[in-house]
Amino acid sequence: MPAVTVENPLTLPRVGAPEGVADRPVLAVTTAPQGFEGEGFPVRRAFAGINYKYLDPFIMMDQMGEVEYAPGEPKGTPWHPHRGFETVTYIIDGIFDHQDSNGGGGTITNGDTQWMTAGSGLLHIEAPPESLVMSGGLFHGLQLWVNLPARDKMMAPRYQDIRSGSVQLLTSPDGGALLRVIAGSLDGHDGPGITHTPITMVHATLAPGASVTLPWREDFNGLAYVLAGRGSVGAERRPVHTGQTAVFGEGGSLTVRADEQQDANAPDLEVVLLGGQPIREPMAHYGPFVMNTRAELEQAFEDFQKGRLGTVPAVHGMTERGLES
Repeated sequence: MPAVTVENPLTLPRVGAPEGVADRPVLAVTTAPQGFEGEGFPVRRAFAGINYKYLDPFIMMDQMGEVEYAPGEPKGTPWHPHRGFETVTYIIDGIFDHQDSNGGGGTITNGDTQWMTAGSGLLHIEAPPESLVMSGGLFHGLQLWVNLPARDKMMAPRYQDIRSGSVQLLTSPDGGALLRVIAGSLDGHDGPGITHTPITMVHATLAPGASVTLPWREDFNGLAYVLAGRGSVGAERRPVHTGQTAVFGEGGSLTVRADEQQDANAPDLEVVLLGGQPIREPMAHYGPFVMNTRAELEQAFEDFQKGRLGTVPAVHGMTERGLES
């Protein structure tokens, strides 16, 4: 159950289906492979196998969990560098601590989002708080990487702490869908996330049998990733389920439906909808760096090795050794 919800969606502003526009067709449905990240927390690679021309300006997205940790099991990542893009960490359920070498960070939990613009570069760590390591518990979230255009890749780093209470909540005309606008705009309603690259990020919960057709900027791409549940996408009702990504073609709206019958462990259809204005620039991506050319990648590695991306703050016993793990 996502943390951000309401008892009666009909009390929320409603997003009406647009008229006179073409609904986006579904070009492909892919299934995310599963793996492990950082010190061993389970992830699904949402965009694996999708041609970048359909993802631009998004680079990658991992679904972290959903996992119920036993005491002593929660894991995070060691200190690591970033340059040239933005990381968006959305915690659906659970709690995570963040810190970076630029002074940003904090604790995010249950519907909070951490939006970190790496820009010219910094060091970063994500880890469960000690209390969660001791007790265990539910952990579920997303991390999305958003590219920056060449003109912004070397901008000063920035950190946004987006609390769950600031997310814009909307619903469909019949109240069957709860729409959480985290960033961008949906039908004139703006989410709290400030983006350099124009994007829209929405977490939608659809009750069994519900459907929603949303207006979607025609200059944006369109992606739908299923966090949990079963349903269909597009006018052609292409089936989708947990761990699958739908790639939409061109048009002014997109449609998502929840199946009448859902699994016991996923009572609703949970979908993340993403759209962005393609940057259409060359991309050189290796590990934690996303630049435009190979020479810029080499410079990023050199700057990291020479300590130009920052130093690990000496707090909570953390030292430079965290970078070697």
